Parts: sequence; structure tokens; C-alpha cells
Amino acid sequence: MSELTFAQYEESAQALRRRLGNFRPEVLLILGSGLGFLGDVVEDPVCVSYRDIPHFKASTAPGHKGQLVFGTLEGRPVAVMQGRMHHYEGYSYEEVSYAVRVLRLLGCYTLIVTNAAGCINTAWKAGELMLISDHIKFFLESPLRGENIPEFGVRFPDASHLYTPALRTLARETAGELGIDLKEGVYMYFPGPQYETPAEIRAGRILGADAAGMSTAPEVIAAGHCGMRVLGFTLLSNMAAGILDQPLSEQEVLDAAEACKEKFSRLVLACLKKLS
Repeated sequence: MSELTFAQYEESAQALRRRLGNFRPEVLLILGSGLGFLGDVVEDPVCVSYRDIPHFKASTAPGHKGQLVFGTLEGRPVAVMQGRMHHYEGYSYEEVSYAVRVLRLLGCYTLIVTNAAGCINTAWKAGELMLISDHIKFFLESPLRGENIPEFGVRFPDASHLYTPALRTLARETAGELGIDLKEGVYMYFPGPQYETPAEIRAGRILGADAAGMSTAPEVIAAGHCGMRVLGFTLLSNMAAGILDQPLSEQEVLDAAEACKEKFSRLVLACLKKLS
């Protein structure tokens, strides 16, 4: 059985409708480690703490504010998640992706998701941006595990194009216009919270992964299930374990996000402006 019912999702959505009045977001942005600054430039913002939304969980990861910001960005009505939930915080995968389904009920039909991740591809370097073409998630169960909720989608959804090809084309074209070197590759999900071992990174490289991180895949699976378009970006915040002779640290991730925030925000906002 699913731990969560459609009635619970609808209760969360209804609580937000009461806060938002006639405002209806069309684009959901989920912002990862150190990248929540985009929520600070939303016009006419309405901020709602996750703790004030029925059935929402708290975001405890450093650099994650733990709130939804509703308003306008580049002329688009948006909902910005400043912080996400992770499986390593003790949440189920359904809880991790809970917000995606709630925001779909509010009207969001496009998801822009970002993360900071370790770079597996040795031809690239830390500080670059990667457009996600696909992901690998072998570990543990799916966020769709349990009784299917047909109001969101079918029992066995196709996952051939979770990262919408047309939006990837838009991102490549936009990066070119801005003069931003945008890599494109495969994101591999690891459950964390420990960073990956050098052996795990070597295995990921053999499997075709270009970056390794602890988020994104569960939310994207849920978004695909309920028919949302998805555009995903990774900040390659550090070289993954075993590539350089140095330990990995959380501060390194946050420092990289701060250093790349101008380039990153220009790309995401330009893509947002072009959405149809």
C-alpha cells in the first residue's frame, strides 16, 4: 500500500490554494545545495515554510532554507523550492518527491530541477555546468512503489525521455547564445549521506555516468509519472571521489555553488523565459 493517499496530496494543495488566492504556478523549480538564491529574486513573493504545509517534511540539509516561494520569474508564474528533501534525512522516496505531486495539483506542468554533484567525467572539471540527459538510479525502491495513485499516472510509466528532449534542445541553444559552456551527460543517483567511494565512482564511469549526486532522480521519476516536462541541470561542484588525491567536503560544494551562481542563474532564467 502507498503510505500517502491522494486525499493527503489534495489536502496539501488546498492549504496552498488558500494562501495563494487566484495565483497558479506553471513552473516548479527545485533548487539544490547552495543554489536557492533564485528564490530570492522572485517578484511579488509569497513564502510558505514546509512546516506550515500539511504532510510536508522539513528540509534539514545545509544550504537548504526549507520553504516554497511563489511569484513571478521572467514573466512566468513559478513555485520555487528553496531546499529539497533527501532519502538520507530519513524520508521515504515517496516523501522525498511529495512536493512534486502537490505542485502538479496546483497547476505546474514543467519542472526545472538543479543539483550540485561530483564530476565523474575526467574530461571535465569542477565548476562547469551539465545538462542532464538521463539518470541512473539502481539503489533502493522507486518513489512510485506501493499502490498506484491513478490520479497522477499509470502503474508502469515509460521512462525513456524523463528529461524532455525539446527542453534539452532549448537549454543547449540558450547556453550557446549566452556563451556558456554547457556539458551534457548522465547523472547517477547515490543515496548518501556519505560521499561515494572511489570504487563506486569507477563503477559509475563504466556504467556511463558523468556525475554523481544524492538527489534529483526521485523527484524526476515522480514528475514523469504525473506527466510533467523536465529540465535538469547539474553544477559539477567537485571532482568525484578518487579522481583527485584529496577528501571530499560539504564546504567545497557550497563554495563552488557560490562561485558559479551568476553563470548558473543566467542560464536557468534565460531558459525559463523561453519556455512555451
